[in-house]
Amino acid sequence: METTRRSVLKAGAGALAFGALAGCIGNDSGGEETADGYTAFFSLYDWANQVAGDELTFENPVGTGQMGHGWSPDGDITRDIASSDMFIYLDTPEFSWAQDIVQTLEQDHDDVLIIEALDGLEPHFIPFDGGESELPEPDYGHDFDEDSLGFEDFEIWDLRTDEQLGYWHVDHWHGGVPDAPLDSFVPVGIVIRDTDERVLPLGHGETYSVDARVADGAPEDVLDIESQGDHVEFHGRSLGNTEVVFEIYREDELVYETSDEPEGVEVVETDEGSSFFDPHLWVDPIHAQRMVENIADGLVEYDPDNEETYRENAAAYNERLDDVDRQFRELLDAAELDVAVFAGHDSYQYVERRYNFDLVTPVGVTPDAVEDLDSIANLIEVIEANDIDTVLYDPFEAPDPDDSYPQMVEMLFENTDIDDAEPLSPAEGLTQEWADNDYGWVEQMEEINIPSLEKALKA
Repeated sequence: METTRRSVLKAGAGALAFGALAGCIGNDSGGEETADGYTAFFSLYDWANQVAGDELTFENPVGTGQMGHGWSPDGDITRDIASSDMFIYLDTPEFSWAQDIVQTLEQDHDDVLIIEALDGLEPHFIPFDGGESELPEPDYGHDFDEDSLGFEDFEIWDLRTDEQLGYWHVDHWHGGVPDAPLDSFVPVGIVIRDTDERVLPLGHGETYSVDARVADGAPEDVLDIESQGDHVEFHGRSLGNTEVVFEIYREDELVYETSDEPEGVEVVETDEGSSFFDPHLWVDPIHAQRMVENIADGLVEYDPDNEETYRENAAAYNERLDDVDRQFRELLDAAELDVAVFAGHDSYQYVERRYNFDLVTPVGVTPDAVEDLDSIANLIEVIEANDIDTVLYDPFEAPDPDDSYPQMVEMLFENTDIDDAEPLSPAEGLTQEWADNDYGWVEQMEEINIPSLEKALKA
């Protein structure tokens, strides 16, 4: 996907009086407030306002009580958006109405700044048709003896596809690392096992972590390398070849590296691949940080005089997202179960992948898909096999998001021994109660989702 960012020719020119006070959503009350831009749905709206602070205002066309994913406008809002100064959206067919508007803006209204929030996240996309990952899961909670760890025999995985590409053995490679795309990146993971085939957890919050560096004497202007603790990212800077060395750290101490035989990496031009992928990256707090940074970049382009404010606001908000990430990790560390039933569309794949648990859903990623009897029977089997007493549901798939369950939950109450159902929000919108409580993305996670998951996973 390509981010289209056009400098505004005349700051504030043609801004539309939307009739929505700052912080109001989908309100057509006819007020005098002027918004600087539109966003495609709730999470983008919340993040834009968090980054903008008091400098700019935004409008979310998706009304309270409505789900952003799968929503489409009742009328033609293209003229309203074209009259504003910027539009923040996701370039995915699941928001096809927004893609159509962007196409119109690019053709006829090139004074509107377009901010694509998914820019740079392409390597993390989960294909639309999903599929079970073959990437081994770490054995958390085990006290690993360093002498038992196979530093000399670790596997290399391409985390875009969860495909093993090779392995390191003592002093040489079998297979190798993937090519790095120019102006993008490839996430590369390693799998280290002990003598009993247990998988070592890696990460900034774990005892061990992985990093990499350009090998001594190899070209340094081809590739940038960033460590995320549990994996490394190879960012392609210029076409060409270089060599890398993998490093394994215990705390801050280097305990192993592959300097005996650096591995070649080529930076190549690549196409963007399929446009059909699970779009729910905004639910993952780490991916959300990249989206917040993309919004900040766009606001700086629009209003460079306030760059310091936007950068500081984005950094402060991303610290809150770091705290949500910490809460998820602590929840899963304490959980008795690693599987739950979610009576809703499959909107949590990115969260499941990051924190190593499963939410069994009756339908795929499309919110208006209809479950069949076989999928419901599968939910019942999972409930019985795992002694589950609390199921989760998407409140936006209920007749009244604040005061009722989806029909599927009622069926599970009738056909299983569950005694509770708790809401799990994909952060696509606001119920009236959440709006009254001024919930943003972080509040939905902390006040709704994490407590619900604690009950469902018996944490």
